[in-house]
Amino acid sequence: MRAQGHLDNIALVEPIKMDESLLAQLEPPRFVDGKPLLVAGSSERYNCQSGSGIPAQWQRFNTIFKKVPGQIGNVAYGVCYNADDSGNFDYLCGVEVGDFSGLPGELSRVRIGGQRYAVFTHRDHISTIRRTWNTIWNTWLPETGHAPADAPNFERYSEQFDPVTGAGGVEIWLPLKN
Repeated sequence: MRAQGHLDNIALVEPIKMDESLLAQLEPPRFVDGKPLLVAGSSERYNCQSGSGIPAQWQRFNTIFKKVPGQIGNVAYGVCYNADDSGNFDYLCGVEVGDFSGLPGELSRVRIGGQRYAVFTHRDHISTIRRTWNTIWNTWLPETGHAPADAPNFERYSEQFDPVTGAGGVEIWLPLKN
């Protein structure tokens, strides 16, 4: 690392189990009527108990970030969709695109409809994002009476997020039933 003077080719993987405890305090969300999105990228299937492959999935996706045909902007999305009753779900690392035509066959596609969202801000290191998700599902939803919609939820990584350091903040967009 020191000889090459950069960390660009260093693999970011989860060295220990991510902390799954609840947060002592969750910052209140803002509520947004989200626009429809088309997201394209790399998708893999996980179980709620075995999401440890997601950091490596992001590392692979980052090699094509900013190179996806029809990409709109420089915001990345981590989309959870196709969830089942056994705790399995698909996770897509991707970017917004204008349309799905012209995309290479190896890229997965997710259409996210316009929806009402509770938007939470995760300001800590990315390795602690599971704590924020767990607090939303296990504390915020039951205490507020809101119910999640049967629709994709996603993490929104703005241009301020640094994938090398894992810092810069992430928004968690949780779709709500009307």
